[in-house]
Amino acid sequence: MTPMNPVWGHVAGVFIVLMLATFIGIWIWAWRKRHKAVFDRMAQLPLELDEQPDSDVDAKEDRP
Repeated sequence: MTPMNPVWGHVAGVFIVLMLATFIGIWIWAWRKRHKAVFDRMAQLPLELDEQPDSDVDAKEDRP
């Protein structure tokens, strides 16, 4: 087996740093105050009652 080229260690390190920076960037973006209202509204969507049931779902349930 041939030993790995030492350049791959630097490439892997740069890739990990870029991934970490991307994660931190997305985390900062998501926690900005201007997104709070939208995220709070989206969090309440599953709790709202469905006014009109989906007719396709009801038709499939009635089939034998």
